[in-house]
Amino acid sequence: MSELENNAENGSTESAGGHAAGDAGDDKGLGLGVIFFISAFVVCFLSSTLLFPKLLYSKKEQPFNFNHALHVEEAGDCEACHFYRDDGSFSGIPKMETCLECHAEEPLGVTEDEAVFVREYVEKGKEIPWLVYSRQPDCVFFSHAAHTEAAGMDCVTCHGHIGESTSSRPYEENRLTGYSRDIWGKNIFGIKKNSWDRMKMDDCADCHKEETGHKGYCFQCHK
Repeated sequence: MSELENNAENGSTESAGGHAAGDAGDDKGLGLGVIFFISAFVVCFLSSTLLFPKLLYSKKEQPFNFNHALHVEEAGDCEACHFYRDDGSFSGIPKMETCLECHAEEPLGVTEDEAVFVREYVEKGKEIPWLVYSRQPDCVFFSHAAHTEAAGMDCVTCHGHIGESTSSRPYEENRLTGYSRDIWGKNIFGIKKNSWDRMKMDDCADCHKEETGHKGYCFQCHK
């Protein structure tokens, strides 16, 4: 074999070896890139799921603990405190006048929460600044009578089993909008298990569609 042929053969062998080494290096780089991408995705996913809600919402405590179960046992039902006025409008959160209809004839201040109730509000003649979990934007009109009286809906459908609670859970306020997290729901991905897990417009529209066959018109809820 001539020297020219030997050089050509050696050159081909070196070239093949170089390509093989290059391919192995490319595969290793691609693998590291995939691992880096997956790791970054997992970090971002966990951050958005765990960290973002903590940054977006601030927790506030109610003025004092309220035992719904105790009051339901004493008063009988939700309507005893959350009643309809003579004109058909819903009373909403009870005023001090309503509370004193029962508490004025009883010894007050027995428990720590009652002591706060008496000292800070009864004696000072102040209304209790309850933080309303279900407070909607001012542009939203909601008729309780149309849903509970006319449609026969139960309070649990929207508010959950709050009548069975013995303590007041923290109020989570959206730092941007000022509204309760109960409106948007606890699940950041919008997934809900129960009808009371969220109070967004889509939830109302879906319920209307299911019950009446129509999602309703804008002017029915937005005045």
